[in-house]
Amino acid sequence: MTQLQLPQKFRLLDGSFLKTIAVLTMLIDHTAAGIIWLSVIKPAVPLEKGSGLYRLYLIYRLMRGIGRIAFPIFCFMLTEGFRYTRSRKSYALRLLLFALLSEIPFDLGLYHRVFYLGHQNVIFTLLLGFLLMWGWDISGQKIRSAFLSDLVRFLVLIGICLAAFLLKTDYDFRGILLISVLYLLRYAPLAQLTAGALVMYWEWPAVLIAFPLLALYSGKKGKGSKYFFYLFYPLHLLLLFAASVLLHYGP
Repeated sequence: MTQLQLPQKFRLLDGSFLKTIAVLTMLIDHTAAGIIWLSVIKPAVPLEKGSGLYRLYLIYRLMRGIGRIAFPIFCFMLTEGFRYTRSRKSYALRLLLFALLSEIPFDLGLYHRVFYLGHQNVIFTLLLGFLLMWGWDISGQKIRSAFLSDLVRFLVLIGICLAAFLLKTDYDFRGILLISVLYLLRYAPLAQLTAGALVMYWEWPAVLIAFPLLALYSGKKGKGSKYFFYLFYPLHLLLLFAASVLLHYGP
């Protein structure tokens, strides 16, 4: 398959740089959701057009839109990590550990509750996506019949999507579909990013910024700790919750 993609001289962004963009846009998104919405706007509704609160609401919407850039980047880097990791078992266990550790901070930061079953954090979605790719890879290696292998892969996809939907993970089954498309088309970059943008149609137009950024990916890992995102995710949610408490109870 012909690999249609930008010339190498234009692909200047390594994995660490893309992850930094994702982390910053995620922080903007969660700040809007956890502080501006929950602590300022929601207690003061209804909104009146032209009011200061309504202008703040427009800023909130803009920040949430910027936040849509993060998820496609995280999904793309997950597929890259799956391809190149030396231990898929360790990778999956790391995702599971931090998904569990991040759940209470997620509930506190975005819902101001210690325990909320209505929405689970994004690392659970990434974990399910990783298990999907692993299951597909195993079926391709173990099953000689192309028809049976494709059937098993389809059933694995349905099962993982159903799990994401029932568990109410962030982006639910739609996030799994994005990961599946990015993985299936990993050897055709132009088709990969085009299909990814189409799968994320419900987040248009803000999410379209993410895919041109991914087109600039150099294929290099870059510098930085692989644990940075895992640690940043729960810590920034706890800090946002602390900031919202200070905003509410402060002088």
